[in-house]
Amino acid sequence: MRALRIFLIVVIVLGGLFVLADRLAVGFAEDEVAGKLQTRENLAETPDVSIKGFPFLTQVASGALDDVEVGMTGFEATGTDGKSIRIDDLKANMQGVEFSGDYSSATAATATGTASVSYAELLKTAKSEPTQVAPGVTASVVGLSDGGNGKIKVAVEATVLGTKLPEPVTVLSSVTAQGDTVRVKADTLPSFGGTTIAESRARAITDFEQKIDGLPGGIQLDKVQAAKDGVEITVKGSNVRLAG
Repeated sequence: MRALRIFLIVVIVLGGLFVLADRLAVGFAEDEVAGKLQTRENLAETPDVSIKGFPFLTQVASGALDDVEVGMTGFEATGTDGKSIRIDDLKANMQGVEFSGDYSSATAATATGTASVSYAELLKTAKSEPTQVAPGVTASVVGLSDGGNGKIKVAVEATVLGTKLPEPVTVLSSVTAQGDTVRVKADTLPSFGGTTIAESRARAITDFEQKIDGLPGGIQLDKVQAAKDGVEITVKGSNVRLAG
């Protein structure tokens, strides 16, 4: 019985040491990947990297990690006309991550994730300068907000014959993702002081698009929907590079 107790104690101690070594190793790996990703994407802040699965050391031995989660805030993607656009709360789940021994390169077989773009950021690409839409009528987009049911409420300020309308005219718009571009299109056309506006001129104000390119590791837009504080996007990709 004494020998059995000693054996069990040894097993428990060795198991504890293995768990400790495993957790230390995974912490080191997470820091290394985060640092490489920060350098690769020129990030102002170090991203959060979480390597899932236990034990970690057996995954290292296989040369591939089953599941890695990456989170970052304030990522500057490439927008319309080459201008930057801020992407908030980008979270990506990477599967099948193959890496080199020093973590100088790491590539995920597939990736899915979510992010958001604030309405204030999206507004930067809308027609915010007063534009003539009919004789004596100018209009410009002055605000974007949640319209409910997956729609964006677009507020348009108009001036008719030199008099600014007392309240902005609002329209509900649909938002979609096509390739690397977010498109906003009015469901119905606005009327300014009873003035009839040609559809092409009205849509030149209400409808707009925002390109979102250069996301980390080559991930791409998948879907987009309106939410309370901005548009929520889902992303996906294959052969996504975390480092190297």
